[in-house]
Amino acid sequence: MCSAFKDRTSLVAKAKGGFVKWFIVVCLILSAILYAAQIEIIFWTHEDPNRTPLEERYIQEFEKMYPNVKITRVTYPSAKIREVVLTAFAARKGPDIFNMEIQDAYPYIVNERVAPVSLSALGLKSYDELRQMYVEGTLDAVTYQGKIYGLPLELTNWCVFINKKYFREVGLDPEKDYPRTWEDMVRISEKLVIREGQILKRRGFDFRYPYYLTFLLPMVEQLGGSLFSEDGKSAIMNDEAWLKVLRFFKEWGPNGKNLGSPTYPAARKEFNKDNNTVAMCLSGLYQILRINAENPEFYASNEWMVVPFPVFENAVKDVRCNYYGHYYMVNAESSKEKQEWAWKFIAYMLSHPEEYLLEVGLIQPRKDFVESDTFKNYPYSKVFLEDMQKAHIVPLHPKGPQFEQLIKEAIESVMLTTTTPEEALRILKKKANELLEEE
Repeated sequence: MCSAFKDRTSLVAKAKGGFVKWFIVVCLILSAILYAAQIEIIFWTHEDPNRTPLEERYIQEFEKMYPNVKITRVTYPSAKIREVVLTAFAARKGPDIFNMEIQDAYPYIVNERVAPVSLSALGLKSYDELRQMYVEGTLDAVTYQGKIYGLPLELTNWCVFINKKYFREVGLDPEKDYPRTWEDMVRISEKLVIREGQILKRRGFDFRYPYYLTFLLPMVEQLGGSLFSEDGKSAIMNDEAWLKVLRFFKEWGPNGKNLGSPTYPAARKEFNKDNNTVAMCLSGLYQILRINAENPEFYASNEWMVVPFPVFENAVKDVRCNYYGHYYMVNAESSKEKQEWAWKFIAYMLSHPEEYLLEVGLIQPRKDFVESDTFKNYPYSKVFLEDMQKAHIVPLHPKGPQFEQLIKEAIESVMLTTTTPEEALRILKKKANELLEEE
């Protein structure tokens, strides 16, 4: 009997051991299946210290909701990401999700390198339903052959930030004497500027070099010029308008009144330091939170303000600074499954427009958001919105970055060399039309 009991105990032990081994094997198999089924979405975006913690939180929340999805977020400097994305797509190794300024991203749309928005991932039935969610026209930039290829992280225009104490220092009332015209900007900058020989110790104002499609084209348009003819077959229209702008920058630069130059540190970055190196700069609504992050004392001082983009005294059009957008896009070469998850993740991030404004200072052009009290009560949102209503998006062209480079060469030649505005215009017009004619 004792022997039978021992035999039975031995059998039970063996059965338990077999079950444990079986259970471990099943768990390992299930883990392997789960790991194999996990989808990794590679997400490239431009650096923004205020946006990073926000989007990292969205990633954690999304991954918790969908454990089979892993989001890998990689950031690059704004100027660098254009080069990195171009190189990656050329090697057919582009990320699943990326964003750049729309003038740089637009060629990816027309060359069919990005996938249209997945309506099913957004829970929508039609593109018309999607358009109804956004301010009229704000999806036009990513609409091509009837489909929509991106969702806006932000639309951004620039206005003029002013350090009020430097105005008072030279006897100006910032609330009354701020520059309304470009001629005002010259006169006021001449009062504000501090030089040590030919070196500018303090600039009254300076431009956002080299973003010429954003700030310079509106100046040309104010005088009746344009980048392209209405039929798009010619470039650099209305010589007199372009000449006046080229002459303006010739006088602005070191060989003229010596008020500013692309050789100096970016005015926008210097402004936040409140270190007596610049009194005014061009920037977007996001600048407000960057002031707070970089210089809380200056932010809280009430010594800064925002005013509209200036217009020439003899302007024939009241055109304000062009606005641009960063649109999230999805790689057309990613698998269909990855594309669906990518759009689902993008939709999740963009379902928080109030947080993007309050924590990053970015404007998502959703109708419900721009009509909200949160947006209306945000500092200087009215100034930016009213300017945006008098503006249009930066020119979108497959060769847009190349046209901007040609304008950069023209402006810097008159500012930094002895090239005359007339000669710079001749070269710009010739090269721009040759570029337009290329296949």
